[in-house]
Amino acid sequence: MKILLVSTQDYIHHPIPSRHHYIFEDMAKRHDVHVAHFHVSRGSPRPTGLVVEEATQFPLKNPLLHYTLNTPYHFYTFDRILHTGEYDAVVAANVLAGSAVIRAAKKYQVPVVFDLKDWFPDSAAAYFKNHTLQEIVRRSVWAITRHNLSNSDKLTTVSPSLVRKLAGFGFSADLITNGVDTDLFKPIKGTPARDELGIDADDFVIGFSGSVERWYAIDDLIRALPALIEYQPKTKLLIVGGSLFTDYQKELSALARDLGMSEHVIFTGTKPYHELPRYIACMDACTIPLLPPQWGDIALPNKFFEYSACGKPIVMRPMQDVENIGGPHLHVYRTREEYTDIIKRLMENRQTFSLNLEKFSWKEKSRQFETILKSVT
Repeated sequence: MKILLVSTQDYIHHPIPSRHHYIFEDMAKRHDVHVAHFHVSRGSPRPTGLVVEEATQFPLKNPLLHYTLNTPYHFYTFDRILHTGEYDAVVAANVLAGSAVIRAAKKYQVPVVFDLKDWFPDSAAAYFKNHTLQEIVRRSVWAITRHNLSNSDKLTTVSPSLVRKLAGFGFSADLITNGVDTDLFKPIKGTPARDELGIDADDFVIGFSGSVERWYAIDDLIRALPALIEYQPKTKLLIVGGSLFTDYQKELSALARDLGMSEHVIFTGTKPYHELPRYIACMDACTIPLLPPQWGDIALPNKFFEYSACGKPIVMRPMQDVENIGGPHLHVYRTREEYTDIIKRLMENRQTFSLNLEKFSWKEKSRQFETILKSVT
């Protein structure tokens, strides 16, 4: 098959790979896969087995401005690419650029699979602090997303709850959950990373790995530190990742300083993805402090699978689909008091786990997506 992928992010320069990287890099070993490039991020270029189709006229860093101002160019670019009649399928996942490629696909009778990797109206609104602006963005993004879903031949999404949510709007979607690279993420010794970061062997390390953005209540993890340090003075909070489009990390650093916790909070900044297992290995408890309550009803994040594959205890806010998968390593909190109680129990009984994540491997997810593409072609 010859496939055009229109992903949700800068496929080449974004520092954190998405599900599309894993699924389609594997699929490119068997098919001719092309990917649209939106030059939003400024990270180092990622090697790829896909054929890159440039889709950027104005390389703006602000996502809202980037996709809005490049919209006319996207309509032109996708029309130019698809008019050849060589493509067997399009996989769309972007909001504005998704509309452009769906229009071109309809014009040239190319089937479209739309992959809804999260609930776009809320995830787009989360970048803004102003409630009025949030609501404007939420309504606008939902209108465009609904148009894209209505004009696609097949829908896929990442969690059972999102399948049900879409059904409530009259859409039928196939489930392809997120997953994990089981060759990369596995239990290993954390000593090398602890030595690198100046963490003592008897320190208790609470960890977070991922984008440092406001949809994770990392600030609440910092506010909980004084009570935890009173209980166990050798406690550290390790934050692996950086802010991509906001100043949230700067706010967290200032908060730690104001609380007198700077010596107990370690910011590594963004690390190459292949190094994440080293840093997860030195964590005694891994956190998923997902903030918006409505996201807890639909989220099934990559970091759940990554932490699990590394055999770590997970302390998280409620996420229905994660809890349904379950496991002896999961601990759910709703308040700061519940969070500190769980951490204290883990301090008294440090544990690691051996969990089989093969059915959630990205190779398996690639095969599932391939089956869906064959069904529409």
